[in-house]
Amino acid sequence: MAKLCEVIRIVVLCGLLTAAVAYPVVEEEEQELAELSESMFGLPDSATGALLAAQSAETLQNPEELGNYYEGDILIPLQQNETRNGLLAMSKRWPGAVVPYEIKGKFSAQELQNIEHAFKEYHSRTCVRFKQRSNEKDYISIVNGKTGCWSSMGRIGGRQEVNLQSPNCLRTYGTPIHELMHALGFMHEQNRHERDRFVQVLSENVKPEMLVNFDKSSARIQSAFGIGYDYASVMHYSPTSFSKNGQPTLKALMNSAEARQMGQRRGFSNSDVAKINAMYKCKV
Repeated sequence: MAKLCEVIRIVVLCGLLTAAVAYPVVEEEEQELAELSESMFGLPDSATGALLAAQSAETLQNPEELGNYYEGDILIPLQQNETRNGLLAMSKRWPGAVVPYEIKGKFSAQELQNIEHAFKEYHSRTCVRFKQRSNEKDYISIVNGKTGCWSSMGRIGGRQEVNLQSPNCLRTYGTPIHELMHALGFMHEQNRHERDRFVQVLSENVKPEMLVNFDKSSARIQSAFGIGYDYASVMHYSPTSFSKNGQPTLKALMNSAEARQMGQRRGFSNSDVAKINAMYKCKV
């Protein structure tokens, strides 16, 4: 009996120790998620729209890198979700990998074709399916307000906008693919926690108020699903993103074919596809 009591005492003590270690980690994670989510809330910005409208088609910056939003193009409009539930709610995945959508913006035929092309890329390479909304409660509404290129992060509940300002957010289908990846729950590639081994942020060339866009994410917040850093990701900033003087703000630390594609918006990289299929448990 004495031996049995000793075993029970050890088990209980181990359980208490485990709890003592686990709870601070959970609390720290929830606090970090809450702080991160707070900076995503705001209002669509007409100043961003004016900057985008003035952007030349020949510019080296991607259109979504002009925004005054979190990391340039991540926004949850305040009037849409006053409760600020935080990333734990925001990052919910779309059930069954099905994303109901409506198109409410006044797009040209070519712009609609680029949106449709983006959908087809998802449909051909992943199990994610964009389907026209009937009466689903949670869905995305694709609009083209004069407030830039932006999306919320993941499924946040109810109607959520993906804004693709005409014409600069729709010159190719790469930017719609990028914004839709945000809506699926993905963040930017260059903000990964281990990015310092792959890129150097040249802060002297970054607009001071935009330097926060280069902050690294916690490994707990942004999962890469075991897939390595990808310069060629459609979610990677361009080398001159948020530049104040036209000089590079990101320098690749490796010389490779992928590094020379940094900031591309021609479509998915293989790693983008692998991450989507991993997040949504696609059998592709």
